[in-house]
Amino acid sequence: MIRRVPPGFKIAEAMKAGLNGAYELPRCHSQSHQIQGQKGSAIPSRLVLGTVLLPFKRKACFSFLPGLYADPDSCRGRCHERYNKQDECHCNTKCEKHRNCCEDYHMHCSKDGFSSSHDSITNEELLSISEQLFKVDHNKAQKSDITINPQHLASSAEIKDKEDHSPEPLYTYVNEKLFSKPTYASFIKLLDNYQRMTGSGEAFSAEQLKEQENFLQEVMKTELMIKLYNFLTQEEFVSDLKEMWFGLYSRGEEEGDSSGFEHVFSGEVKKGKVSGFHNWIRFYLLEKKGLVDYHSHNYDGPWASYPDVLGMQFSWDGYFKEVGSAFIGCSPEFEFGLYTLCFIARPGKMCRLSLGGHQLGIQTYTWTKSTYGNNRKYIATAYVTSS
Repeated sequence: MIRRVPPGFKIAEAMKAGLNGAYELPRCHSQSHQIQGQKGSAIPSRLVLGTVLLPFKRKACFSFLPGLYADPDSCRGRCHERYNKQDECHCNTKCEKHRNCCEDYHMHCSKDGFSSSHDSITNEELLSISEQLFKVDHNKAQKSDITINPQHLASSAEIKDKEDHSPEPLYTYVNEKLFSKPTYASFIKLLDNYQRMTGSGEAFSAEQLKEQENFLQEVMKTELMIKLYNFLTQEEFVSDLKEMWFGLYSRGEEEGDSSGFEHVFSGEVKKGKVSGFHNWIRFYLLEKKGLVDYHSHNYDGPWASYPDVLGMQFSWDGYFKEVGSAFIGCSPEFEFGLYTLCFIARPGKMCRLSLGGHQLGIQTYTWTKSTYGNNRKYIATAYVTSS
């Protein structure tokens, strides 16, 4: 028997409840396909998250555009479509007047690609979900996995002097067995896919594009990202992870020379200075090769275990980074997840979180010179701050 899905039914809620059998969404919108999954079927239909596949047995409408599913109460892929009385909610230009817009109408169909509904995620909810993500970072380093030697604490005057005040490397020991974990291994493969100089266009091979897909697939398998996905689905519709992070835009003269992922995790050089570069794994691997020289730190977080936070000064092949903040010892999915959460909940603003009872901030900025989709915004940068 085909059971009709009630209004407001969320795919994430069904996944959480483990529902099986055949279900029918109110209607399949354009650019979507119906998939039938029967109870007991050996090959379940799958929820498509960009190119990330999650098993799910049900009949549903799924958008095969880059991004999330075409939920019946979402405007994704439906902006300015004609009125249809069978729809649960609407995305045409008159829906605001009639007060029957889908809740994400402004996110997908408004001029700036966002709505004021970001603020529907309260500060208290951000503190709560960040503590939950902190607790389920099962792939983070243990205290015995990493030994760091912060050495010199720089004064405000010393931060800019470009002097190497620390004769020893930052990392004394890292248990590299961490890097064999699927999310670490898939993350590390991405780091050498970029040209660090802005103004040099990026061109990815088929293998490198597959590596992006593999990373997204691996992080979406983790309890941490599933928890984040469920939270954002309920509170705010999830932006397209792949385009948000990996979509190319131009910081320099060359077309498509940068992306949020490259800037934040791999690092860039712009106008003779290090730009971005906020990832501890990248730092460790380059320091091990002698390509990064640690100078000093100006902030050391209060955490007695990992992840911790360090604000530091360093040079990369002679290019200087005045203040580069980074989580130390977290998993790739933890950092990726927190930055995504804050970019969606507080784009371009300070996003206050709590980790292990200690508060900190994540600052994000949107890229304003180009967009994708229905004027959706790319990540320009994201980094952790002390407050």
